[in-house]
Amino acid sequence: MKAARLHAFDAALELDEVPAPEITGPFDVIVRVGGAGFCRTDLHIMQGWFNNIIPVELPAVLGHENAGWVEAVGPQVANLAVGDAVVLHPRMSCGMCRACRMGRDMHCAEFIFSGATSPGGFAEYLKTSARAVVKLPPGVEPKDVAAHADAGVTAYHAAKKAAAVLYPDAKAVVIGAGGVGHIGIQCLRALSPAEIIVVDRSPEALELARECGAEHTVVADGSQAEAVRELTDGGGAQVVLDFVGEGTVADGVGMLGAGGSYFVVGYGDTLSVPTMQMVLTETSFVGNLVGSYVDLVELVALVAKGKVTSHNHTYPLGAVNEVLNDLKEGRLQGRGILVPEGAAA
Repeated sequence: MKAARLHAFDAALELDEVPAPEITGPFDVIVRVGGAGFCRTDLHIMQGWFNNIIPVELPAVLGHENAGWVEAVGPQVANLAVGDAVVLHPRMSCGMCRACRMGRDMHCAEFIFSGATSPGGFAEYLKTSARAVVKLPPGVEPKDVAAHADAGVTAYHAAKKAAAVLYPDAKAVVIGAGGVGHIGIQCLRALSPAEIIVVDRSPEALELARECGAEHTVVADGSQAEAVRELTDGGGAQVVLDFVGEGTVADGVGMLGAGGSYFVVGYGDTLSVPTMQMVLTETSFVGNLVGSYVDLVELVALVAKGKVTSHNHTYPLGAVNEVLNDLKEGRLQGRGILVPEGAAA
């Protein structure tokens, strides 16, 4: 089969011919890839950001946002059949550790992550575990939901936590309406009655934010914190969801009201807040990883109801480096999805 592999850090991906995966364990599932999202995390893996955290062995098949059709199953898999349309959680959890038992399988004691420690979906086929597979409802196409395997479920996970502290008259600020943020806006709109303010430097992204349900949009031109303060009558927002996390934190904290919560989704910046400020304002700072398997199931339900849509641009698998360059240069609005040649039900 064809697979796009990373042979060296800070190098382009190469389209190689490699053996297709095979069933070797009782709960294995082989999936014919129908769509694989290109995530900024893939770019960070390529740049070696995670070398001291995630043991990426080269050459590696990247791609952790995957969907497709079941091609084969292990002898103990009873909940899936060949031909089922599916989306795949990137973590292949054990089901036995404390985190898994608590439904926090994204913190599984066994770190198996598609596209990093296990071959990913930038290929025609991939192998996963039955515990990572979510069946798609009729009419939902794999290429349309591939990005929800990480970007979508991460956005949903953060929005779900934020919704728990929001109320009908509350103000929620979303920083970044890009590939993850535009999904987060829709999730927040579906889960919360709060008024949504979106901050981004791109006019195109702000237009997308309005289409996704934002009541207000603010251009990030250096005066965004003041603009948000004006929209919140000087009191600041109850929630800030930061989907950027690079060069945004200082302004984002300045948009927050007393007793507010700052949800960090994007990473790369450093949070530096005086403890006195945290205590006197009772501010909460909350990190957000990829959501759980149950979060992905719930998100797929919203997708089936038409409440959440990923704005995608599809590319053939052989154009993987074109997607990479579009992402790096900021030309990609929404998500870039790789579709192997001939991928269809």
